[in-house]
Amino acid sequence: MTEHDERGTTMNGVDPGRLDDQQLMKELETIHRTRHDTLLYGSNDALRAHNHRMAQLEGEYLRRNPRRTVASGRTREGARDRTASTPETTAPPG
Repeated sequence: MTEHDERGTTMNGVDPGRLDDQQLMKELETIHRTRHDTLLYGSNDALRAHNHRMAQLEGEYLRRNPRRTVASGRTREGARDRTASTPETTAPPG
């Protein structure tokens, strides 16, 4: 259960549903930029909070953009095609 105050603020920031599109993108950019450091150096509680907030923000983005453009190279089929077209290289002996 997420606790909210009268301004729509959660324990981890503003409820993503209350952000406009520009604010939501800024929050997503920030959380993705800080992800690696949180994983490497954050406490378990910090990582748990980061995971929760990231899921909230990404879920809101997907809710607003159900028909977003998906690059073919970012799908499993596209990745397989990319791998199949790359010639295998072998390491020289020794």
